[in-house]
Amino acid sequence: MGLIVQKYGGTSVADVERIRIVARRVAKTFDQGNDVVVILSAMAGTTDNLIGLAREVTDSPEKRELDVLLATGEQTTVALLSMTLKAMNYPAVSLLGFQAEIVTDPNFGYARIVKIGANRVRELIDKRNIVVIAGFQGWDAEGNITTLGRGGSDTSAVAIAHALKADVCEIYTDVDGIYTADPNICKKARKLDKISFDEMLEMSSLGAKVLQIRSVEFAKKYNVPVHVRSSFYEKEGTMVVNEDSSMESPVVSGVTCNKDEARITLKKVPDQPGISAKLFSPIAEAGIHVDMIIQNTRSGGQTDLTFTVPKTDFKAALEISSKVAQEINAEEVLSAENIAKISVTGVGMKSHSGVAAKMFAALADENINIRLISTSEIRISCVIEEKYTELAVRVLHSAFELDKK
Repeated sequence: MGLIVQKYGGTSVADVERIRIVARRVAKTFDQGNDVVVILSAMAGTTDNLIGLAREVTDSPEKRELDVLLATGEQTTVALLSMTLKAMNYPAVSLLGFQAEIVTDPNFGYARIVKIGANRVRELIDKRNIVVIAGFQGWDAEGNITTLGRGGSDTSAVAIAHALKADVCEIYTDVDGIYTADPNICKKARKLDKISFDEMLEMSSLGAKVLQIRSVEFAKKYNVPVHVRSSFYEKEGTMVVNEDSSMESPVVSGVTCNKDEARITLKKVPDQPGISAKLFSPIAEAGIHVDMIIQNTRSGGQTDLTFTVPKTDFKAALEISSKVAQEINAEEVLSAENIAKISVTGVGMKSHSGVAAKMFAALADENINIRLISTSEIRISCVIEEKYTELAVRVLHSAFELDKK
């Protein structure tokens, strides 16, 4: 018995039948004596359809009004689930973001949670209600509806779990846990029973799409245990928790890949103070996230500067880079979109040497050329040609024996 926050994603509430299945799972948890708070996403595909409607009206929807529109997706699912539970004779109450006192900053489309009052939620729980809350949304100090960005319902769930001091935050999705690699790519991928927040943060940032990275950051900051489970099966999933001495510490716990990046290189850049700032300042001002940055020093006071950006920002970043290259007298600008980033992650890397050597040797054995390398304390990433992505994942998974528990 305890307080459990359950979050269900878009595929879990894709239609009325799926909502009925969710209702039965929620009811079962409630019948076990637990207090239950449910966070819902919009039905699968709804957000994209709403964005499409907005763009039929205008090519550039005003962000405030777009948030008002997108919030209706979650409003629909919380109402339907509450109706379903009530029809099953369970005491359910639906709340929108502002009713649950989810206060955000005014950054429409990608708002960040400032605080959660949760007084009304607690009152409803104390009266033994199942509280069903719209994920992905909140409101700012001016009373405007805001949304948290793609995957924001995960963040809503973890933040509400923290505010309510819940025993666990269960994230229900269309996969049954966190795997050592994408099982669609690597048939030998193995589900992990437990993974640390740090490993999950790295894997989320490197292409694993099971959990939204901001939700993991929040969970780590406030030590909210997260249980990733499938809404299609009853079996246990993967616990995402703080690393402790009782956890297994394999050298490498997972292999991830990301095909959504592009590479830009400025050749023969003057090797002088302030040059990097001239390039990356306007890129940052354009709201473009830069991932890997590599500088190769040449003779004659020159250097080559290479970095990667999301493919969605590639054209804008290339345009800025070309302009800056002219200003700083760089020789030329090269670019490539047919790349992929392959990464190995594991807390055990902190105390083991030779991980990079094994990774590079495994790729070399398959004649896969490495274009860029980036590292952290628990992660090594390599940029390779996109066509070798799936092969590289399988090769590294075998090299680090991730199929063995």
